[in-house]
Amino acid sequence: MSALADRPANPVVGTPIAHESAKLHVTGAAMYTDDVAEQTAGVLTAWPVQSTNAHAKVTVDVSGAYEVPGVVRVLTAEDVPGVNDAGIRNDEPLFPSEAMFYGHALVWVLGETQEAARLGAERVKVEYEPLPSLITVQDALGAQSFQGTPRTVHRGDAAAALATSAHVFEGVTEFGGQEHFYLETHASFAMRDSEGQYFIQCSTQHPSETQELVSHVLGIHSNEVTVQCLRMGGGFGGKEMQPHGFAAIAALGAKLTGRPVRLRLNRTQDITMTGKRHPFHISWKVGLDADGMLQALDAVLTCDGGWSIDLSEPVLGRALCHLDNAYWIPNVHAYGQIVKTNKASNTAYRGFGGPQGVFLIEDILGRIAPQLGIDPLELRRRNFYRPGHTTPYGQVVKDADRLETIWSQLSDEAEVAARRAEIETFNASSPHVKRALSMTPIKFGISFNFAAFNQAGALVHVYKDGSVLINHGGTEMGQGLHTKMLQVAATALGLELHQVRLAPTRTDKVPNTSATAASSGADLNGGAVKNACEQIRDRMAKVAGRLLGVDERDVRFGGGRITALGAPVKSLSFAEVAHAAYLQRVQLFAAGYYRTEGLHWNPEIMQGSPFKYFAYGAAATEVEVDEFTGAYRVRRVDIIHDVGDSLSPMLDIGQIEGAYVQGVGWLTLEELRWDTSDGPNRGRLQTQSASTYKLPSFSEMPEEFHVRLFENAREDGAVYGSKAVGEPPFMLAFSAREAIRDAVAAFGPGGNEVRLASPATPEAVFWAIQSVREAAAPDASAEGSGAGSAERELVGAD
Repeated sequence: MSALADRPANPVVGTPIAHESAKLHVTGAAMYTDDVAEQTAGVLTAWPVQSTNAHAKVTVDVSGAYEVPGVVRVLTAEDVPGVNDAGIRNDEPLFPSEAMFYGHALVWVLGETQEAARLGAERVKVEYEPLPSLITVQDALGAQSFQGTPRTVHRGDAAAALATSAHVFEGVTEFGGQEHFYLETHASFAMRDSEGQYFIQCSTQHPSETQELVSHVLGIHSNEVTVQCLRMGGGFGGKEMQPHGFAAIAALGAKLTGRPVRLRLNRTQDITMTGKRHPFHISWKVGLDADGMLQALDAVLTCDGGWSIDLSEPVLGRALCHLDNAYWIPNVHAYGQIVKTNKASNTAYRGFGGPQGVFLIEDILGRIAPQLGIDPLELRRRNFYRPGHTTPYGQVVKDADRLETIWSQLSDEAEVAARRAEIETFNASSPHVKRALSMTPIKFGISFNFAAFNQAGALVHVYKDGSVLINHGGTEMGQGLHTKMLQVAATALGLELHQVRLAPTRTDKVPNTSATAASSGADLNGGAVKNACEQIRDRMAKVAGRLLGVDERDVRFGGGRITALGAPVKSLSFAEVAHAAYLQRVQLFAAGYYRTEGLHWNPEIMQGSPFKYFAYGAAATEVEVDEFTGAYRVRRVDIIHDVGDSLSPMLDIGQIEGAYVQGVGWLTLEELRWDTSDGPNRGRLQTQSASTYKLPSFSEMPEEFHVRLFENAREDGAVYGSKAVGEPPFMLAFSAREAIRDAVAAFGPGGNEVRLASPATPEAVFWAIQSVREAAAPDASAEGSGAGSAERELVGAD
């Protein structure tokens, strides 16, 4: 196998091309899971009976459902032939006897039509024996309700360093979750064939785990279940773990009725039944020297896991591994814990805990910079990692110099200094509207923290006519993974893009796949596709060498033609050589495999090198804030982001733009609210639709949006020198939050901490403005003298 990062002459990778399904998307012709079900005869529809109590023992009487015309079956715990559980820790009963959150599915009704199933579900009677419920993180902390294993990241002596720091601040940072709000809600469609095998179409990021869970529930082997994912209408992590139970319900229904069963949640069901991004409550203490250099961080991170463990442990682990973001902190002690609450089980979300960790240090720096009298941009820059530095968990920060390079390039290209001077002039003459421009960096580690997930497979077929079919283990959710895999295969085989086709992801073609998550889809599957293609190419090179009369080492593939080094005039088409190879009984298909090398990680002590590399970037965001409403608008965004040598530049830029906007949504708009009263609706999610849950839309898009890929950025050891793109740019949105903070500060006397709630909704911004308006001038006596003096800034929760 050739070097993984090397590119041939005139590669297909690196060229800007449209998404492989773009035309199908915009014309409405793209098929999704429920579209397949819609076109199948005799399909039954599944509908849930949801709990109306946040925590209660339940007794369910399903007899009334059978009185509704069209109801065929009600699925209950007694119907499960295998294990009644949809989780990875056996802590998620598929049919629970104890409702654990408001909206929890208790039983499922199968009907000839959706309406019949819905009406049948209304006739199911549920008796509740209420139990104490914990809705907020504070509720859970008060009740000492924990789950999972706590973890600690530790380096140096944080307590001693804090005691000798010139400046010490402490406070609490608290922020909410985020609803995935993918366009396609959860959907599964199951059929049982004449041989008793199950075929499941599912909107899932992890088909192999869906397969495993379904077999677990049905009490059969994995080889009796095939899961296919044609495409998803968005995932963002919400379809990594949580589709499995829905697929199992559909499969169980198919087993018991002998008919195809579809399950598609409507929007309200999806929002109320599925988990979100994990909210965090963090108490912290930070120390800096007289020059504003970070010396120590001591923090306790409390993660709201919801009612079951799901992926909360690895999410917490990644948060602990990213609380440094781009900054060198010599002494760190960070303790992480997970609370159990009576809410839907929180799960993976773009960034997978990384944004929560980055939030901490960016919030701290934004809050303390005015009190130190240091420009927030300068405070960030002077604390960047430098070559030779290691993370708190012991990994060398490879290519750390890129932080300074990207920061400087962005500052120059976005004319940050000149624009900030213009903003200062504008603010001086504008009492009710203020502007600000802020910059934030990102350093994000790429690889699964669980080493076994860092592997992938592929199956590539070359047919006699020279056409190529690819199967790989990654799933397509709109991010362009399939497009990149087509480009990788075309490059590796020396073909033009139209000669390669990609088949839907299926567990009977590529087994034991990892989830398409952790931004690793292109790295892992690209490596496997390239490996398979190179096996075939090497075999074909021997055939071509004989046909061209040259040594096989002198055969070259490119543009759909095969030539000989030194004799380029003489050439054969790829199809001609494929046909000749078949006649010579040369194998024209190959199973490719890739595993990420160089990883080692001990989760017990949170030490090692869990990441293949770090992705870097920086964003500069200018905002304008209105005093009377707290409303803001994003005037301009400039981004430089490191994706190595891009596999597909147009797709990568689109991913950066989308990630940034989604990050702005989490930080400034998207507020999840639950009923925390002691009334009958305690625990009910109050933001159940787009009418009550504010999503970014055209009105929130930057008026100017400039994105550039960092140049000369080849990543050795990654497929064709590329880097991941999906998650890292999400955290570039912190520049918007910090710009809003700086704009709020401009309404006050300056020099004071600006506490900004998260999400920084217009209401939150309004109250922050009122606070800075009322702020007194800084007390000159607050700062002592000598090495042991410290400021103590005790603040409430954001």
